[in-house]
Amino acid sequence: MSNSSKGSRPGVRAGLRGVAVWAALAALLAGCGGGGAAKPAAEGASPAAAADGKSVTLVVGAYSVAKDALQEIMPAFRKEWQAKTGQDVRFQESYEASGTQARSIVGGFEADVAVLSLEGDMDKIVKAGLMQSGWKQGADGGMITRSIVAMGTRKGNPLGIKDFEDLTKPGVKVLYPNPQVSGGAQWDINAIYGAGLKRSEEETGTKDPEAAKRFLAAVHRNIESMDKSGRASMAAFEYGVGDVIVTYENEILARQAQGVDYEIVRPARTILIENPAAVVDRNADAHGVRKAADAFVAYLHGEAAQEILARHGFRPVAPEAAARWANRFPEPADLFDIGYLGGWTEVKNTLYSKRGIWYQVLAGK
Repeated sequence: MSNSSKGSRPGVRAGLRGVAVWAALAALLAGCGGGGAAKPAAEGASPAAAADGKSVTLVVGAYSVAKDALQEIMPAFRKEWQAKTGQDVRFQESYEASGTQARSIVGGFEADVAVLSLEGDMDKIVKAGLMQSGWKQGADGGMITRSIVAMGTRKGNPLGIKDFEDLTKPGVKVLYPNPQVSGGAQWDINAIYGAGLKRSEEETGTKDPEAAKRFLAAVHRNIESMDKSGRASMAAFEYGVGDVIVTYENEILARQAQGVDYEIVRPARTILIENPAAVVDRNADAHGVRKAADAFVAYLHGEAAQEILARHGFRPVAPEAAARWANRFPEPADLFDIGYLGGWTEVKNTLYSKRGIWYQVLAGK
């Protein structure tokens, strides 16, 4: 893991078992927040009691694609919270593939707030007893961003890629991350499989899972690289690997905003992505930072953060922000959501179980 830690507090260390585990997890944390690392509390003191309660440290475990936007949002929240309460909030951050991040939290990484790619990754934290199941009952169903699965090509779209069907053509080199560790990759696979289902339904009047599986397999035969996360996949594409990357729409938009000459292709049939954020209840309570953690998650749903997220290519969930940015985010002709595939429980059983469709595709069955 590439990140390093700064100013880690005793509350982060408290749940870790052994020096070796701490050393591994310390690599996850990186200081942020526009003010340097917070001073650790004295041994035996509550983490929130540092500096006589005038400073708290929030540990945020996030999926890698959200990094750039969060690093702009955190200083804005810090400024607003200090003006409102007089309390200084510092941040320690970890960015990894969503599935890896969820497993780290379950395994002992004491994040106060989780910002992940998948509802299912949040559910892993719930099942571990670290988070209340009611996290989805909050604003916007617990989701802070939306996106769609899109494709990125080289300048000018030299292969004339127009839809997922073009990824099955001989010689087209395709990139997407590994769905065993990446939530973004699961969205990618869901989109391709769902597009196959949609096509079969249009042709025959009924969903044909076997036809959708064949379509997914035809795309996967052209895979050039499967990296550990959406951000790692984009890095490989930027190094010149592959012809087409299947990724979040926001990843391509962010690169275009930075002046990179990629073309974005929005498939006619694709899936709506929704990304959650929630307080990791047990950790935030144990660290004495619950009030600030709740406020930060609420801030992510608010207008200021939604505006920042939109600038970074995410489709806002706040209605006002969504209306302002509507021209940047055209609606695909046939946009479906996870419900079209039966919901996350069904998807995990049919696609990602040990004998599921995805693993059959990998095995060439």
